[in-house]
Amino acid sequence: MSQADSHRSPQYQRALAALAVSAIALYFATGLHPIWWMTWVAPVPVLLVAPRLSGWLAFGVAFLAWAVSSLNMWKYYRAILEIPMPVVLLAIFGPAVIFALAVLAYRGALRTSAWRAAFVFPMIWVCYEYIFARVSPHSTFGNVGYSQMNFLPIIQVASVTGIWGISFCLFLFAGTLSVLLCRDATVRQKCSLAAVVGVLLGAVMGFGIWRLNAEWPAKAAVSVGLLASDLPKNILTEEHADTMRLLREYAAQAENVAVDGAHVIVIPEKVSIVLDSDLPEVDALFQSIAAKTDSSIVVGVVHPTTGARWNEAREYSPDGTVRTYEKHHMVPGFESSLTVGTARIEWREPSRLFGLWAMAICKDMDFPDLSREYGKDGIGLLLVPAWDFKADGWLHGRMAILRGVESGFSIARSPKEGILTVSDDRGRVLAQRDSKSAPFITLLARVPVRHTQTIYAQFGDWFAWLNIIALIALIAEGRIRRRLA
Repeated sequence: MSQADSHRSPQYQRALAALAVSAIALYFATGLHPIWWMTWVAPVPVLLVAPRLSGWLAFGVAFLAWAVSSLNMWKYYRAILEIPMPVVLLAIFGPAVIFALAVLAYRGALRTSAWRAAFVFPMIWVCYEYIFARVSPHSTFGNVGYSQMNFLPIIQVASVTGIWGISFCLFLFAGTLSVLLCRDATVRQKCSLAAVVGVLLGAVMGFGIWRLNAEWPAKAAVSVGLLASDLPKNILTEEHADTMRLLREYAAQAENVAVDGAHVIVIPEKVSIVLDSDLPEVDALFQSIAAKTDSSIVVGVVHPTTGARWNEAREYSPDGTVRTYEKHHMVPGFESSLTVGTARIEWREPSRLFGLWAMAICKDMDFPDLSREYGKDGIGLLLVPAWDFKADGWLHGRMAILRGVESGFSIARSPKEGILTVSDDRGRVLAQRDSKSAPFITLLARVPVRHTQTIYAQFGDWFAWLNIIALIALIAEGRIRRRLA
């Protein structure tokens, strides 16, 4: 072995070890069923080794760590969603490039400032996630913040910063810990950094714990009944006879749940194709159950009409009112033939004691902006028919739940091929049940109808923009400093 090879061998060994540890940690820390605590430390091995490697090798290690970990989504993308291979490769390699660039930025900043290194890492990631969410038809899907949905104290920061604050805290912790463990910063720098970041993250955690325990009482709580059937014959009916058969079965289930005490019942998205000629019979069926049981019923249907094909939620009130909401955000490919809705629907049902209610449908909950508009209006309960893809039931349901934390309302979400959930404005799951557990499943739970004013609902993505401005300032400052050197 040459002298050059003997010097490179420890470098490559460190690189491979960091690659393996971070890739494995990220694999379990992200994806459809993330282990929340692993997300906090998964980037640390790569960050620790990056200053000891050449620039290209550091980039390669970070890139491969993220890319390999993204294989946890391979089956979901290819076998379940059947996404074309070029799109899948972009979904895997695109974030891997950004992660690698963030690691390189950390590596470069560490040479001049421990502070800059610790903060540039999360700032780059937040900027990427925000820009991606603005341009992607999938919005926030894939955001690392969703990995924390089982860790309630940290997700409360979303009521102030949106989901971007969760991602920032995760990567700030990893960046700071890496600085504290490295040899490139002085003891004084480490102590001051640890003190400030400790206070910052401590304040975030303290706020979360306070918010979970210091709640204002709801004016009212209602009993919500969720229904679903995953039988193949009940997934989406098209012929009139089959449609009426399924809707009568849902109506019978709704009546039973109402008798058990449900004040509002939610049936999943797109249970049947309902033509204009079918509407009188369908409306009469659910109006009669709503009036008989003094309950509201929300039904998700596909409603083709002249010049449009709507993914629609129809709400039947006891007083005979029928309200309709058309889905705003379609699943690319699966729903390309459907017409995009633009209107929001809100109402008080049946009295002011029960607050303001609203509707959304499935993928609408991936987009914070729509929920933020509902939050600004002061809704207390959002009713969400949905249709998941079996494997993503937990993740897609928790994505919806975070919208309630961000904008201050409870959510009742009823999907086919997913997990029925009832959650409050703090993100607590009050009840849940897997839709595959019976031919027809029902879930009955009490949920507070309470609106909480949040900073995020009022001021939107201010924190993401703060990261963008700060990152631009850091880049400009670095260029000026190099020119003066």
